[in-house]
Amino acid sequence: MAKDSIYDKDAADYAVNFIECLSHTKGKWSGKPFELIDWQEQIIRDLFGTLKPDGYRQFNTAYIEIPKKMGKSELAAAVALLLTCGDGEERAEVYGCAADRQQASIVFEVAADMVRMSPALSKRVKILSATKRIIFQPTNSFYQVLSAEAYSKHGFNIHGVVFDELHTQPNRKLFDVMTKGSGDARTQPLYFLITTAGSDTKSICYETHQKAKDLMEKRKIDPTFYPVIYGADESDDWTDPKVWKKANPSLGITVGIDKVKAACESAKQNPAEENAFRQLRLNQWVKQAVRWMPMDRWDKCAFAVNEEDLLGRVCYGGLDLSSSIDITAFVLVFPPLDEDDKYIILPYFWLPEETLSARVNRDHVPYDVWEKQGQLKATEGNVVHYGFIEKFIEELGEKYNIREIAFDRWGAVQMVQNLEGMGFTVVPFGQGFKDMSPPTKELMKLTLEEKVAHGGHPVLRWMMDNIFVRTDPAGNIKPDKEKSSEKIDGAVATIMALDRAIRCGNDTSASVYDNRGILFI
Repeated sequence: MAKDSIYDKDAADYAVNFIECLSHTKGKWSGKPFELIDWQEQIIRDLFGTLKPDGYRQFNTAYIEIPKKMGKSELAAAVALLLTCGDGEERAEVYGCAADRQQASIVFEVAADMVRMSPALSKRVKILSATKRIIFQPTNSFYQVLSAEAYSKHGFNIHGVVFDELHTQPNRKLFDVMTKGSGDARTQPLYFLITTAGSDTKSICYETHQKAKDLMEKRKIDPTFYPVIYGADESDDWTDPKVWKKANPSLGITVGIDKVKAACESAKQNPAEENAFRQLRLNQWVKQAVRWMPMDRWDKCAFAVNEEDLLGRVCYGGLDLSSSIDITAFVLVFPPLDEDDKYIILPYFWLPEETLSARVNRDHVPYDVWEKQGQLKATEGNVVHYGFIEKFIEELGEKYNIREIAFDRWGAVQMVQNLEGMGFTVVPFGQGFKDMSPPTKELMKLTLEEKVAHGGHPVLRWMMDNIFVRTDPAGNIKPDKEKSSEKIDGAVATIMALDRAIRCGNDTSASVYDNRGILFI
């Protein structure tokens, strides 16, 4: 809950009561009151009961990722009816979206049956089956089915969208049309996204899944987005009934454990079924890339780093400029003095000052907090001021014995010349497998052995957690900037500096001062 939001029990009770006045429409439950299961009730209470100080709902997007047969369609239909008939919104436009008309009709048919089974609603609601529209006459509100294969781009004034099986969307067009600006004229639009896991990591669903995970794991902040993911972890044993229970909150209620057991036995016999079982029954993204760095092991290396103790010591720099409108990272790595010592990492980051608050809003990453804490520096203007960074590195060179600075050749020509002019030894560092693989593997090895000390720097930690790696057929690895959904510049700079530190060590025979003399400022 955001710090200034309030929980309004009456609003939550109202939403729960509205839904529980509806009836189930399928199988053995048909005609029985819709009693929300605990996990469903929690979602409804949080979404409809968490209000901003102005009295409107805090959450405008809910992402619910859950295995099949958990009562998804019934919950989605109930939310669609609540937004259309029970939300007090005049001329509310509520849309049911799916990949194709047949899929979009599933939730609609459930909603239509719920209306038919409710005397109170059937008096006030008109069902237009041919056009898949439900009209709530007292407020002239409607619920309308749309599909990715047929939709208009104009004229939406959205109060609610129920997206069923988001992972089946063929592209992001319908999602963007329905969610970007289309609800601006409404006081509290709600985008209710409900899906099982998919397999396409380039999809809009995976992008949203990743955002939900980032919010749940506190890597991002967005008080308007409500994430719920029920599923098995990558490392879980998919054949273990305890794992099934964890991933399936309605197990034993909407689906019997015997059904899941039978599906599991079948998947054991037929490996081709394993992915389907894991995706549909355990809600795992079966082809998804896995984050590379185990963050619990990285966090164990948060040994305190005292900059005063490092004065005069040999170290190596890694410089990743990315682009002038982006984060620039410079990382120093100090090689160990003896067997008991560690590789010490000192990172520095810069962002353009003028774009800082816009970035916080766009990326939902706390750059502003890091800047106040001194973990990230803002340079004047709307691009990173390279002169400022060069001066900063020059001053670092007076405190520490910076033997070499490794840099990514891209876009660094002028700065490299300027640093060379200051007397630094600057070495180009290739970004391909050949150069990046050995130090990338070494960073993992040293982290697992707790042979690095990084002081728990939050910006570097965030970037390490963002890394996805690419592997070539020979087993070489390198950080993949395209696959990594967020910034990894500091991690790349660390890997480059680590490479030089491992190769050259503490050999001080050719001190940098021998080459350039001592600078007097």
